[in-house]
Amino acid sequence: MKFFIDTANLDQIKEAQELGVLDGVTTNPSLMHKEGISGHDNILKHYSKICEIVDGDVSAEVTATDFDGMVKQGEELAALHDQIVVKIPMIEDGVKALKYFSDKGIRTNCTLIFSAGQALLAAKAGATYVSPFIGRLDDISTDGLNLIAEIRMIFDNYAYETEILAASIRHTMHIIDCAKLGADVMTGGLDSIKGLLKHPLTDIGLEKFLADFNAGQNA
Repeated sequence: MKFFIDTANLDQIKEAQELGVLDGVTTNPSLMHKEGISGHDNILKHYSKICEIVDGDVSAEVTATDFDGMVKQGEELAALHDQIVVKIPMIEDGVKALKYFSDKGIRTNCTLIFSAGQALLAAKAGATYVSPFIGRLDDISTDGLNLIAEIRMIFDNYAYETEILAASIRHTMHIIDCAKLGADVMTGGLDSIKGLLKHPLTDIGLEKFLADFNAGQNA
């Protein structure tokens, strides 16, 4: 499973990269706004900075909702760096844009996926990634993990190469459950990723090892 971090915060991206497990970054306009990044040129520069930190894919989202606008913005984003993956919303013109970019050899991430049917359309249009938002489904009392299982089955049935990017990860168990179900990628916050490090028995065991070592040194 690939690990992406879902943020525009450069310090968090650097920390995840230094941990040695980071495979990429996902961002969106809301995350850019959260970091105080605004203005067309500043946003493009920020994407370039992210690409300088990580080795893997960086999803950069278009803000247009019409086909021509998505094509224009997507081509501009893709030209920034080889690592850029153009993030396209799951709407009718978005599906058309996915096909256009696929034919041009430009990689895409279809975002705001909430059903298996949407994921199937995106895969048929040639999306590199589909991003089912499991946390937001959980928020409305719908089983987000079941959606991952449905998409995995469909993609395996027809040998689609589109990767399942589990998004809207809210906690560590989301990561484990998505890994069990065969999601290709997870994207979440740094806290969720670092949460995998933690177990009380590890802390207890380490404390005992160190206590025994120190006792031996002082004997």
